[in-house]
Amino acid sequence: MSEKQQPGVWEGFKTFLMRGNVIDLAVAVVIGAAFTNIVNSVVKGIINPLVGAVGTKNLDSYSSCVKSCHGSGATATGVRIMWGSVLGATLSFVITAAVVYFLMVLPMSKFLARQAARQKAKEGTQEVIEVSELEVLKEIRDALLAQRGSGQRPD
Repeated sequence: MSEKQQPGVWEGFKTFLMRGNVIDLAVAVVIGAAFTNIVNSVVKGIINPLVGAVGTKNLDSYSSCVKSCHGSGATATGVRIMWGSVLGATLSFVITAAVVYFLMVLPMSKFLARQAARQKAKEGTQEVIEVSELEVLKEIRDALLAQRGSGQRPD
């Protein structure tokens, strides 16, 4: 009875790491981390000051009480709802998403659409050339057959 040797743990791990999708995922994570710095810089350096000129930069201090709130810090009583921090995080998300979409995704999708249109036009031109060459060859064949049929020899 012969036993089939199953690959060892290390060989299986090596095979897993050498798959293309794992490497692609690692590259995507590294590029994503670098890209995060760019987006955060745009939001903090340009967008937040513009929003701050209209309103406030820090919404974390806004809150409401469900029960009457007395005191502050550890001695505070009542239930405080910190809706300002939720609103601030939501606005930050929307602003970040808008920056990513309008400055990165939209221009890249337009660029890719133009590239695809150029490629399609190039392929269409190539097909027309191939079809016309085929038609010319058929005409030459027909002319040669017609010459043979009439008793003339082609050169």
